[in-house]
Amino acid sequence: MKGKILIVDDQFGIRILLNEVFQKEGYKTFQAANGVQALEIVTQEVPDLVLLDMKIPGMDGIEILKRMKKLYKDIRVIIMTAYGELDMIQEAKDLGALTHFAKPFDIDDLRAAVKEYIVS
Repeated sequence: MKGKILIVDDQFGIRILLNEVFQKEGYKTFQAANGVQALEIVTQEVPDLVLLDMKIPGMDGIEILKRMKKLYKDIRVIIMTAYGELDMIQEAKDLGALTHFAKPFDIDDLRAAVKEYIVS
């Protein structure tokens, strides 16, 4: 197995798409629709990489990222956002996000980034 990836997005279709793509690549994947689920999975599974949407109802991506970093300061996170909110992207990077992808993203670019950042 290549590593564990947690996909955090409130949009079911995106979670399914990313889940399918990365399972085919040989990764073990986990899905979370909100911050509470995401933090539970992080605590139980300690994923090698997290794909984190920024716009999630309830606990937003910044808050989820802060809490993940409190649990595991070295956790690797790639953020995804459909919005060109540069201040949110900058804040996420300041908190330790590796990079960001704007939706709709090119799946091949995301696959390449995952391959680059995952610790096998």
